[in-house]
Amino acid sequence: MAKVVKDDFVNGFVPHHTHGSVDYTSVADGHVHQCLDVTSPPIQTQDGSHIHYTEGYVMFEDGHTHHYKAYSGPAIPVGNGMHVHYYDFYTTENDHHRHHVKGVDQPAPGNK
Repeated sequence: MAKVVKDDFVNGFVPHHTHGSVDYTSVADGHVHQCLDVTSPPIQTQDGSHIHYTEGYVMFEDGHTHHYKAYSGPAIPVGNGMHVHYYDFYTTENDHHRHHVKGVDQPAPGNK
């Protein structure tokens, strides 16, 4: 297979790809944090799809940060040989609160 880059449309599974995302947390204790993320390479599932693992910190805000560790949902084809993943997780508690993060990551090549 020829080298696949982030904007290529591909039918099937693309090994070693990752997804990025830029999102904001829910409001808690009167503030939000920005969450910039890049996932692990794909983890294949028994049903022929795949998920991704991610962990990191939200951006420093209001004098503190929060950590998270999470898995995405399975691949969601979005047409033209691309797919995304849904994510839904909570950060660690810090300063007596935590934040909810949910959304969809950036598209990557492959429709499985």
